Amino acid sequence: MDNKTIANDEISLKELIHKATEWCDYLLSKWKFIVLAGLIGAALGIAYSYTQKPIYKATLSFALEDEKGGGLGGALGLASSFGLDLGGSGGGIFTGSNLTELFKSRAMVEKTLLSPVIVNGKIISLAEMYIQNNGWKKKWQNNQKFASIQFLSGTNRKDFTRVQDSILGVIYNNLSKSGLVVGPKDKKASIINIEVSATNELFSKYFCEALANEVGNFYIETKSKKARINMTILERQVDSVRGELNRSITGVAVANDNTFNLNPAMNVRRAPSSRRQVDVQANTAILTELVKQSEMAKVTLRKDTPLIQVIDRPILPLEKERFGRAKGLILGGFLAGFLTVLFLVIKRFFKELSI
Repeated sequence: MDNKTIANDEISLKELIHKATEWCDYLLSKWKFIVLAGLIGAALGIAYSYTQKPIYKATLSFALEDEKGGGLGGALGLASSFGLDLGGSGGGIFTGSNLTELFKSRAMVEKTLLSPVIVNGKIISLAEMYIQNNGWKKKWQNNQKFASIQFLSGTNRKDFTRVQDSILGVIYNNLSKSGLVVGPKDKKASIINIEVSATNELFSKYFCEALANEVGNFYIETKSKKARINMTILERQVDSVRGELNRSITGVAVANDNTFNLNPAMNVRRAPSSRRQVDVQANTAILTELVKQSEMAKVTLRKDTPLIQVIDRPILPLEKERFGRAKGLILGGFLAGFLTVLFLVIKRFFKELSI
């Protein structure tokens, strides 16, 4: 029985080698067809490379300011122990991956697209620049629904129509899928890079810088919002108490004038002056404490601003990537040759099955 199994195995191996030889001979007999298909594919690959516009990549790198409280943190802690809320950092809302997602959020991208830029001596928005670069205006000329669409810089986003919303959505999807990359180059590094890729060199540069500026302003405002609110309240209280103190001082002077050369036996007439002096002392003590708190709030606000430090900005000329002719030649020829071989194999396979 073992001898029969070995014999069958030997026969199967011989048949396999024979089949492989037949297939090789068959494909070699079609070499002219395969080579012709490869040449046609190579020609198409070269033609395709000529139709592709180069991609310009703008890169901006930044680092977050290291928030270490030090002596100020101790002062804030002491103030909080007395029930005083002087603001401070906004916490870890936009740190790490949250910050990179903020850069890629639709709200930030759309605000950036409405930022003004100067192109050919005219002030237009980045959204208009993107539409012009992609030739959408020409396609919309015969369409009344889109012909009058404009994205003016500084326009309130809430006033946009449904059509404008959909166009901005298409631009956002195009940028987020392939044109915008945000993240650290190295997992261990704290420096974050923004990469914007587009077929227009100036758009890549302008959008990259505008996005960093827009997110930076939003980030700073969010992180320092609490400290700014507290500082505004304290400044208002300082002005109020200072005004009351000035009125109390004036009141003391008026009361002293009214009691000038007063009979020493009539002490009751001196009571208004004494009350005004008490008001002056109380308002002075309150003003002194409020001024301290106000100055501490200002220090806290300065500590939280700015929070993003730009390291490298995109500089012209930008890095350019394009689908080269050599790449088109190799890929086109290989793909056409592979598909031709695959077609011949499938054709013969079904032909053998039908026999």
